[in-house]
Amino acid sequence: MTRTFAGKGRLPASPLAAAALLAAAVITLSAFAAPAGARHARQRGHRAWSGGGAFQISRQPWGSVEGKAVYLYTLSNGNGMRVNITNYGGVVQAIYAPGREGRFADVALGFKNLSEYLKNDAYPQPSGGSGTTYFGAIVGRYANRIANGQFTLDGITYHLPQNNGPNTLHGGPGAYSMQVWQPAPSISGDGATLQLTYTDPDGHNGFPGTVQNTVTYTLTGWNGLRIDYKATTDKPTVINLTNHTYFNLAGEGSGTVNNQWLWINSNSYTPVNSNLIPTGQIAPVAGTPLDFTAPKPIGRDINSSFEQMLLAHGFDFNWVLNRSSPGLSIAAAAEDPGSGRLLKTYTTEPGVQVYTGNFLAGELVGPSGRTYRQTDGFTMETQHFPDSPNQPSFPSTVLNPGQTFKSTTVYAFSVAH
Repeated sequence: MTRTFAGKGRLPASPLAAAALLAAAVITLSAFAAPAGARHARQRGHRAWSGGGAFQISRQPWGSVEGKAVYLYTLSNGNGMRVNITNYGGVVQAIYAPGREGRFADVALGFKNLSEYLKNDAYPQPSGGSGTTYFGAIVGRYANRIANGQFTLDGITYHLPQNNGPNTLHGGPGAYSMQVWQPAPSISGDGATLQLTYTDPDGHNGFPGTVQNTVTYTLTGWNGLRIDYKATTDKPTVINLTNHTYFNLAGEGSGTVNNQWLWINSNSYTPVNSNLIPTGQIAPVAGTPLDFTAPKPIGRDINSSFEQMLLAHGFDFNWVLNRSSPGLSIAAAAEDPGSGRLLKTYTTEPGVQVYTGNFLAGELVGPSGRTYRQTDGFTMETQHFPDSPNQPSFPSTVLNPGQTFKSTTVYAFSVAH
């Protein structure tokens, strides 16, 4: 049964010509205005909207986890763009984005059904495979790595499960990406919205404090997928939330992203040691394969013998974003030359982790029926820096009682002409 809740920027033709344009592209929240003429009504006990954006949300049962119902929601905006999101882990299961001549394709890696997500999330994973991929998921309580599975806060050392060698990765096993969130779909003048809430209990995976989390996905009328994060705590804790969608702008299952172009609004990055933990330095990207200050193909330098690339087996680094002021600003832009699909990423966060699926080993099968291998997708994990709880020189990730963690990221899709 399906329930229904009814209700272009562009790059120049040559991606290399885009650097100056993109470097100046800073937007604010006020730029995301609702379409004119939107209105709402109530039909048969649920909310229905119509008007400027022709926004709709549909819902279908998708199974259950430990007796909790899981649904797959489809958000659409009347332009042909659709996004599938499930309340299991807040996973973005599919993004149907426009290309040239009105050709839409799913540009997010994922699985066809819930059972495949559950199998991939099982801990521990068998050796020799791709491991837990976190396809499309909300990641927390602490996204990215914490060294040696521990940190000290207010004189107390907290010990966390080590699920990535000696590190704690993405909050540890059974973290936010593997929980059933409480869903609340709605339609507003801003777009089709799915609000998800989850309470992370005090002591779960060793983290202090009961944290109330709200993550709100909105598909806008201008083909933006906006993600708003909010959290509060009853004890001092650390928090770092992100979304772990793997993008392939040529389409899920189409092969490598090496020929897709990428520009990152960053002059520096946080170098890592052999465990992929930041050394505490902030180093310039100039003269390294990590220099995307001018757009270039993702794969141009991916096989470089640069030591950092050897440690990460490709790109798996935190870029320190160029920011002149707080608020929402551009982090990166990527383009698939063949389809013309263009993705611009905006965020309020200080960093972005770009990962090229370095450990995808070919045994995972996407909805297309094709397997996923190394470089078949890339992430844009907007975030605070890895291991910040152990790096006093990095921006703080501490959240205290009485404070509210807030963060916004926008993935804006358009077509390059």
